[in-house]
Amino acid sequence: MNSFTLTAVGNLARNPELVAKSDTLYTRFCLVGNDYAGRDEEGAAREVVTSLWFVAFGALGEALAKNARKGDQLMVAARVRANNWTDKQGEKQYDHTFVVEGFRFGAPGPAKRAEFDAHRAEDDGLPEAEG
Repeated sequence: MNSFTLTAVGNLARNPELVAKSDTLYTRFCLVGNDYAGRDEEGAAREVVTSLWFVAFGALGEALAKNARKGDQLMVAARVRANNWTDKQGEKQYDHTFVVEGFRFGAPGPAKRAEFDAHRAEDDGLPEAEG
C-alpha cells in the first residue's frame, strides 16, 4: 500500500520531456500553480507560484509526451515515492518523486489553442460533410 497520494491541478511549465534510460521509457514534466497570498501594502492581490515535477512511465508517459503542450492544464493523480541517498560528502539527502497514476486534460494552453485554430482553418477549406 502506498501511504501518500496527491491530486494536483496546474499548467505545464514547458513541453513534457520523453526520456529513454536503459530499458525504461518515461516522461518528466513540471506543473505550476498560482495561489492567492494576501494583499500587498497598496492593496493589490499577491500570488505565490508553486511548481512540482512529475514522472510518468509507460503508456501514460507516452500519451503525455505526444499530446500535452506548454501551458495546458492537467489534473494529475500521483503517488509519492521517497528518494533517500548519501551524497559525495557523506551527507544524507532526502527528496520525493511524484509518480503519475492517471491524468486528465483541462483547459488547453496557447500552443494547443493555436494547433486547434490551424486545424479548424484547414477544415474550413474543405466542403462540409452532409449528415
